Amino acid sequence: MEKSKLLLLFVRNPELGKVKTRLAASVGPETALEVYLHLLQHTKQVTQDLPVEKLVYYAGGVQEQDVWHNSRYKKREQAEGDLGARMQAAFADAFLEGYTSVVIIGSDCLQLTPEIIMRAYKELETHEVVIGPALDGGYYLLGMNCLYPQLFQNKHWSTERVFSETIQDLQRLHLSYALLPRLSDIDQVEDLDEELLRSFGL
Repeated sequence: MEKSKLLLLFVRNPELGKVKTRLAASVGPETALEVYLHLLQHTKQVTQDLPVEKLVYYAGGVQEQDVWHNSRYKKREQAEGDLGARMQAAFADAFLEGYTSVVIIGSDCLQLTPEIIMRAYKELETHEVVIGPALDGGYYLLGMNCLYPQLFQNKHWSTERVFSETIQDLQRLHLSYALLPRLSDIDQVEDLDEELLRSFGL
């Protein structure tokens, strides 16, 4: 286990009507919750054996007994504010605690693999920032070796502009960055492939 590397996971508690709300508008809150539980399980499978420290940040209260086993994952509650403020606070705490390579992911990407996450840490050996672009114009992963607050400020979160705005910041700050493969986040019914649609009876 490498103490210098930290993986941050931003999640919501799986509560009916409070997760995947854009998806729920098309398929209903019950199915949206099923999809989210499926995403959580996938993210756990992808991350649980990675040789890095892991910290789950919850929106809406820490759950002691859940899919994130206490033996593998540390747990905290997300800070106040918009997504950028919450991510910035998590990165700031990580660097204050002595971590030198910090990567954040959500729980929305079924295409994410352990290899892609470990590639992010590898890229941080030769770049200041690594980013995994999502097909919807956001990103599914962000990593850095020290805190760059500008990357979390003045963004149109949850829109197709987040990735491009972040790249503009990186270029303006003259930061070296690496790009990971472009993957799909699951936010709307169009993001579900045919196999998943059938499995959820859609």
